[in-house]
Order: sequence, then C-alpha cells, then structure tokens
Amino acid sequence: MAAEHDAISDGVTCIRNADWIIAWDGAAGSHVYLRGGDVAWRGDRLLTVGGRHEGAVATEIDGTARLVMPGLINIHCHPTQTPIFRGMVEEFGNPRLFYSSRHVFRQSFVQDEAAQHVSARYGLAEMLACGTTSIVDLSHAYPGWLDLLAESGLRAWAGAMFRSARWHTDTGQDILLDWAPDLGAAAFEEAREVMDAAEAHGCGRLTGLVTPAQINTCTPELLRAAAELARKTGRTLHTHAAQSYAEFNAIAREQDRTPVEYMAALGFLGPRTIIGHAVFTDEHPWLLWPRRADLRLLADSGTSVAHCPTVFARDGTMMHHLGAYMDAGVTIAMGTDTHPQNLWQEMQLAETIARLAAGPRHSCSSARLFHACTIGAAKVLGRDDIGRLAPGAKADLVMADLDEPNMRPLRDPLRSLIYSSVGRAVRDVWVDGVQRVAAGRVLSIDMAAAARDLQAAQDRTAAATPDMDRVAPLSLPVSGGT
Repeated sequence: MAAEHDAISDGVTCIRNADWIIAWDGAAGSHVYLRGGDVAWRGDRLLTVGGRHEGAVATEIDGTARLVMPGLINIHCHPTQTPIFRGMVEEFGNPRLFYSSRHVFRQSFVQDEAAQHVSARYGLAEMLACGTTSIVDLSHAYPGWLDLLAESGLRAWAGAMFRSARWHTDTGQDILLDWAPDLGAAAFEEAREVMDAAEAHGCGRLTGLVTPAQINTCTPELLRAAAELARKTGRTLHTHAAQSYAEFNAIAREQDRTPVEYMAALGFLGPRTIIGHAVFTDEHPWLLWPRRADLRLLADSGTSVAHCPTVFARDGTMMHHLGAYMDAGVTIAMGTDTHPQNLWQEMQLAETIARLAAGPRHSCSSARLFHACTIGAAKVLGRDDIGRLAPGAKADLVMADLDEPNMRPLRDPLRSLIYSSVGRAVRDVWVDGVQRVAAGRVLSIDMAAAARDLQAAQDRTAAATPDMDRVAPLSLPVSGGT
C-alpha cells in the first residue's frame, strides 16, 4: 500500500506536444482529435488536455510520434477462466445452435483454485498491456481475488457471480439445471460480503457489482432481490441474458416472453443495468417471434448491453446487427469475455460483423465502437470521470507509438489501432496517475512469469482431464519422430 501511494507524484506530469490526442468534447458529447498539444496531470486528476500546459512540471514526457487517449473500459471479462483455455476452444464452433462443444470441454477441463489464480494474473496483465485501465471482472469469488485486483493496478468492479442452479448441456438444444438446496441464498450473501470488502479495500480502486450469473440460473425471487440490492446501494447490476438460442426458447416456453421482456417484468432493467450479451433479442432473424419490442424496452429503460463479439463468432453466432441497437438508442459497452483480453480486437470484429449482418444498412463505425469502450461503459458504471480525457477527469490514460510499423502509413490513428495495429502500438498506461505499463512492459505484474505459470497450470489441468485428446484435439496430427 505505502509503495503504491509513494508512486503518486505530488508534482505535475506532462506529456509535451503529443502529435495526436483523443480528447472529450463535452459540449458535442463526443471524442475529438486534437493535434500537437499537451496532456498534464497532478496526482490522479487531469489538469490540461490540449494546448500548452503552463506552470511547473515535475516530469516531462516527449509526445513526439505519440497518440494520447483515454484508457479503455472492459465491461465484461472472465479473467479467472478464459486465459487458460488458449489453444483449446477456438474451433469448437456451434453445430447445434448452442455452446455444446465448448461447454462439454469446460465440464471436463476443470481448473483448481491455483489455476484460477494464475489465469487471472495473466489476464489482468494482458488487459493492461492492451491499454485497458478499468474492468468489470465477472468471477466466482475465490481467496485472494480482491488483493490480486488491487495489485494489478487496474480500476476494477468485482462482480462476484451468484446463482440458484448450475447449468450444463448435453445436446446443445436445451439447458439442464442442477438446483442448489437453498436456491442461491448462501451465494448471494457471500457476494454481498465481497462487494462490501471490495469497496473497503485500501487501494481505493475497487467497487462492488451486483451480479446474478444468468437469468435462467436464478429464481425470479433471487433476480428481484439482486435488483433491489443494486437500487439500495447505488451499485451497477449485471447478468448474462439473451445469450443463446436455447435460453431464448426456454424462457419463451416458461414465460411466454422474450428474455428481455421477462427482465422488464421483474423490474430488472434500468440505467444502471448491464445485460451481457443480448444477442438473441426478438430482432434476431433466427428466432420466430411475433413481437418486436426488445430494443425499445432496452432503450427506454436506459439498460446497457455488453457486446463481446469474439466468443459468439467462435460459436458460429452473431448479433444482428449492432448498428440497429445503437440506432434504437441502446447504450452499448464492449467487453472481451473470452481470450485474448484485447478490446482492440473486439472493436475490429464488432465492426466487421456489424457490416456483414447489416449489409448496405450498416450504421456502425470506429467512432461508435470507441465510444462504447469508453463513455458507454463509464455511463452504466455511474462514472463521469473515466473513459475520457478532460480536465478534472481521472488520470487513466494510454500512450501509443505512432512509429510502430503496423501504424504506418498513418492517416487516422484510431482506425490504425483497431484495424492494423490491433493495440500492438500501446506503449504506456497510467491508472489514477500511476504508471502501470512503461515501454510496453507491465510494471505491476511480471507478465513473462505469469505466462510460464499459466502454461504450467494448463499442463497440470490437461494431465488430470480424462481423454484430453478427444475433448480438445490438436489442429494438426502429431507425426512420428522428435
């Protein structure tokens, strides 16, 4: 704790004469480019964005050939689970319209507590290295979780997931539920304790998040209790919903409503509610449904959608189409969900899929997606001081190298970061004014050591998994010889 606070300078840090700045124009309600200006901060607050910073400067950084921008906000990630799956789940696909192959794998390849910890450690470092400064970490609570989040240096919302039933699927066409005897009451109480502990943590960067895991694994009573807790405490509310063909049909059979209509009837929707992933709404062309009300319900209630395209693309599904959600007034935020923990890749794929889904009616854009990864996420988290570069905002910022080869030729730095560099040009990251990445190296976590530990954890878990070669076969056969 002491060392961390000692790293916060009492003096002013100034990036001098940055070639490009992505600044927040409050009057226009949008990000804008500035050219050849300074970005300065004292402690955890920005002082100057653009123009010339006058006055004493304790630390000066040359902004030549640099882009300075706000840190990204990952609204939906599972770092305790997904990094260890690298090389195993990318090609399972979705032959029966649900996560059948991927979740059969997950039922076989079971991480122990140590593996979860090293997976999270690597995932947190990866997000920092890609220019993410704030995350919503959706995990089942495990020992040491909050201390690890604090150690990473990230600004984090700890979403301790709770539910009434565990789910699995055998056929891919339906969802099987194993109900807990107490229907999730103990898990809910544990989550309350975690939320309180997060907000009492000495690092000052952790917040609790009310997180019933999925609408179909929670009883209506548990979902109402979660929504009431969020209202009473002012916390953001999050659940997974409308995320599969099978879930949509199960809710429709039981409730004669879409998942979104069901949440509206429960009083679950609202301006501090995040729905991950809201892919299968009544607008989706794969669904036969007589009404078209879901996008209006989401927009009118102010509910946000956590859009994570990569994990759905791997399963052979996609949102139809992102621009329609935005045009309807639905607030979109972006998350990674799966690996890699790289929001630049998510933005690239989101834009590509939106165009494929909408064809000539597409209305998505790089600007809209960057807004989703910054302002859109900050809005649902109830923060007007992150996701933007403006005087008085938090000093959560990223500096990218415009001379990085994948950024050239340089016409539009945001497009180059999304479509060519895919974040490889990120060099320096500050959270709360404290540098967490310098010259591409994560300072708070030894990423090389984390990668070695992750490899060992994957090897150990694979060795304990029966019939591993069938559960997760290699992409090519192994030939004889050494």
